[in-house]
Amino acid sequence: MLSRTAKDVFYRAAGPLMMLNGWVHRTLRAPRAGPLRVQLGPGQDHYLDGWVNVDANTFSGKCDIWADLRNPLPFRDGTVEAVYSHHVIEHLPDLRAHFDDVFRCLKPGGIYRVGGPNGDSAIRKFLDNDAKWFSDFPDSRSSMGGRFENFVFCRQEHLTILTYSHLEEILRAAGFVNLRRCMPTQETGRPDIFDVCLKMEYEDDLAFPHTLLIEAEKPR
Repeated sequence: MLSRTAKDVFYRAAGPLMMLNGWVHRTLRAPRAGPLRVQLGPGQDHYLDGWVNVDANTFSGKCDIWADLRNPLPFRDGTVEAVYSHHVIEHLPDLRAHFDDVFRCLKPGGIYRVGGPNGDSAIRKFLDNDAKWFSDFPDSRSSMGGRFENFVFCRQEHLTILTYSHLEEILRAAGFVNLRRCMPTQETGRPDIFDVCLKMEYEDDLAFPHTLLIEAEKPR
């Protein structure tokens, strides 16, 4: 994991270029008619063939469009059929702006499958004093408070705690409907789209999953 300082230096230096690249793609290169399938933040191992993969990491990862996900997405209004992001949104400073922009890009009936660290499960396991539920990533901690902080904020890489009620509030405020809470690796309301994504997900506790996953739809 890169240090926070190293990432800050990278985004300070490359941020204007990524903003320009995203704007150029959105206004000049992006298809005027979809539908597209988009993955946000594929990282090193989760590139999806046949999808448009967007990431800021072009050094150790693989992507189709180099763009900072804190900026407007590089797609025209109403041209995207589906968006998938897995353990990405907890790194973003403004979730409402992000959900608004995903909503903008989706066509009517388009769907967003979004997941991140499960704050509901973490709170429950903290209250149950279940230290084994928490891993030693990114740091080995012995106290329950330390292990909880480790999971939720991950050396301050994560900017917020994700709970279902919080995400539901913001998604509905952005205009999304038909919210569905899904079990990682196992459940989707749109297997025709997201079956390929289920194969990349991971979960070792189906009673209290480590990942909170929601599918939300743009009204038709």
